[in-house]
Amino acid sequence: MKISKVIDLKPNLGEGPIWDVKNQELWWIDSQDGRLFRHNEDTSNLRVWDVREKIGSMALYQDGKSVLLALQTGLYKYNLEADKAELISDPEPEYPKNRLNDGKVDFRGRFVFGSMDTMEEAPTGRLYSYEEGKELRVLDEGIICSNGPCWSPDGSIFYFADTWTGDIWTYDYDLETGDVSNRRVFATVDQSDGGACDGMTVDAEGFVWQAHVYAGKLNRYDPDGKLERQIEMPVKKVTCPVFGGANLDRLFVTTMARPPLPRFPEDGAARGTLYVIDDLGIKGYETPRFGK
Repeated sequence: MKISKVIDLKPNLGEGPIWDVKNQELWWIDSQDGRLFRHNEDTSNLRVWDVREKIGSMALYQDGKSVLLALQTGLYKYNLEADKAELISDPEPEYPKNRLNDGKVDFRGRFVFGSMDTMEEAPTGRLYSYEEGKELRVLDEGIICSNGPCWSPDGSIFYFADTWTGDIWTYDYDLETGDVSNRRVFATVDQSDGGACDGMTVDAEGFVWQAHVYAGKLNRYDPDGKLERQIEMPVKKVTCPVFGGANLDRLFVTTMARPPLPRFPEDGAARGTLYVIDDLGIKGYETPRFGK
């Protein structure tokens, strides 16, 4: 196993990595400063967009010309060429201290995302599902900080976490309808080291990878929820992993340069670096695009 730096941009809150299989590019965001990054590892070509608003997560549209953004003020379709955002829905005007947070696309092209209390204290967040051309649906509620949505390789199990509960949940997931049911605890994250559950992904073997933010670790859980391995990272504030590369066998990991609240730990000069882990002998699966 080898951990290497990919690029050091010092995003205040690096998050939400997506591997674009079609174009062999990595996308990720600076959640705090409202920037999108696109990097081609073969050409080292980097492109940056400033959307001028805090970003919780993003998804790629099928046409490759737009991205779906969960922003501070709602869900938007953002045209990359025109630098123009079109509001789709503002789901929580009654909660001005909330913002939209982590989200991913299921195997039918729906965007499943959550919201959070920006002080990470009140359970005012919800879990949503958005299908192009349809109304936004609420899947769950009573959440402090939505994090880590992802699916088993066959799409029948949905994983999700409320960062500060210490629990990763699973739901039965109906791919045809997008409905969730039978929420239960998949794994309880050990928070005794000061860490918490951040972004997650699932590999091709059905094992769940979880960024243990503020403790500088990646946890891998087997399909029964047992901790199978733990990888120590060079920085404390690791935020989200995703598999990418030509063979989907490289694990990219985002980190943050500055903690969102004063109570969280700082990192040294390597803060905010985008890392990649090679030689794991494990592959992921393709990240779906939004829409049909």
